[in-house]
Amino acid sequence: MLIDSHCHLDYFTDAERPEVIARAAAAGVTELVTIGTTLSQSRQAIAMAEAAPNVWACVGVHPQHAGEEGPVPSPETIAALTRHPKVIGIGESGLDYFYDKAPRDVQAANFAAHIRAAQLTGLPLAIHARDADDDIAAMLEAAYATERFAFLLHCFSSGRRLAERALAIGGYVSFSGILTFPKSENIRAIARDIPPERLLVETDSPYLAPVPLRGKRNEPANTVHTAKVLAGLHRISEAALADLTSQNFRRLFANAS
Repeated sequence: MLIDSHCHLDYFTDAERPEVIARAAAAGVTELVTIGTTLSQSRQAIAMAEAAPNVWACVGVHPQHAGEEGPVPSPETIAALTRHPKVIGIGESGLDYFYDKAPRDVQAANFAAHIRAAQLTGLPLAIHARDADDDIAAMLEAAYATERFAFLLHCFSSGRRLAERALAIGGYVSFSGILTFPKSENIRAIARDIPPERLLVETDSPYLAPVPLRGKRNEPANTVHTAKVLAGLHRISEAALADLTSQNFRRLFANAS
């Protein structure tokens, strides 16, 4: 059994969504987490999770959308969305200096609010990091020093130093189809060195379809391709990798039961 720890089911139509979920189950991907990117879309994610027994939701505001719906939400506003039983995490939030679609100070305020929401609720935070490794690490370390919280570096494509600093304060690391790309040798080298008990897998679908499906729309069923590569890097069977990452998922997302 595999779990797609990060996907965006709202990108599929209402007609497609049941078929996407069914194809995932047929491939052995038995649970999915659909992710919030704005407050309004987070409410849609909750509704999607409510409609399917094997779908969970995270709620939050993506750094590219920070400030789009008005002022940066307060930690309490974000936390209020987690009261639904199908919500198991906060996010995705973080910093994105590659696209820079929101001012960096707004992104930082948004990220800080999500970190605090994770502290208030005890739920893990799914983190988007793009070309902002040092600032991400510094904010995580400063907040963690005041009050511990759980978090996950999702769709990891950053440098080794960010992974090391995150691991040092209890973070988990999730890998997507990027792990399978021919030019991702550095990412595979980092993935090989991540402690097995901190590994998760995801698709970030409909983006980043793995080899051998590059160029096609990604979907949760394709978690199996990333899992196969990750299993090879850790020299364990695909079944063992599925069990390992599922156990890690349950430990991190403790409300997913």
